[in-house]
Amino acid sequence: MQTHIIPALGARKLRDLSAEDVDKWLATKAKTLSTRALQGLHSCLNRAIKRAMARDKVKRNVVALCSVPKGTEGRPSKALTFAQAEAVLKAAESSPMYAYIVLSLLTGARTEELRALTWDHMDLDGAPDAGPPVPPHVAVWRSVRAGGDTKTRKSRRTLALPKRCVDLLRRHREAQQREQGDAWSESGLVFAASTGKPLDAANVRRDFRNAIKDAEGVDPREWTPRELRHSFVSLLSDNGIPLEEISRLVGHSSMAVTEAVYRKQIRPVLQGGAVAMDQIFREE
Repeated sequence: MQTHIIPALGARKLRDLSAEDVDKWLATKAKTLSTRALQGLHSCLNRAIKRAMARDKVKRNVVALCSVPKGTEGRPSKALTFAQAEAVLKAAESSPMYAYIVLSLLTGARTEELRALTWDHMDLDGAPDAGPPVPPHVAVWRSVRAGGDTKTRKSRRTLALPKRCVDLLRRHREAQQREQGDAWSESGLVFAASTGKPLDAANVRRDFRNAIKDAEGVDPREWTPRELRHSFVSLLSDNGIPLEEISRLVGHSSMAVTEAVYRKQIRPVLQGGAVAMDQIFREE
């Protein structure tokens, strides 16, 4: 938010800020940002002015007088089919991004969560002799957002790891120890640059597209890492996993959020009733 608000409005004295100034600023931002992003900017500035009013720094909140304009249309998200997902995994096998891609696709973790993931939040052994047994799991409790927290409180979740992830992450950890040495132990990041430093979003997008460039039926220019999460939702829905369970796995506050965000990935036809009735009323 600071990168949008401070450069444009930061030099203006608060008492001199007018509703017209805010309207012009929002109109300029609407040329490059989505409506949702504009709503976030408006809300952030609105809260700041309210705090200033509470401390008698300004007499009225001009931001409350301004409406949020319609922003640009974002690129519609999409999900890989099962065949495309298999092609992506096969193409990425020899890439340094392979473990990242597999973990993202098979757990639905956000790319911002994977970039902040550390080995001390990863348990590749679990506790099979405990009662009840504890499977290998990953604690998704952090992200690269400001403050290091996840997107929402319910985004903090602990996910059991598929066997394919466990085996691959063990090999990934061994390779990382060999290649990065002290840099690996100092940062503790599961996915990091060769120096041990955190990955940035631009590098992840570039490396992801390089990793899948040979995937059959997949144009790497049309896909981003975040769509692995959309693919996770779609594949679970296609295989009959209830929406409530999917919502918990992706860390949403409610099923309504999952339906709104992933409405294109959720299977639109509820088949349970028809299947049951076909069994009840079998034709002779």
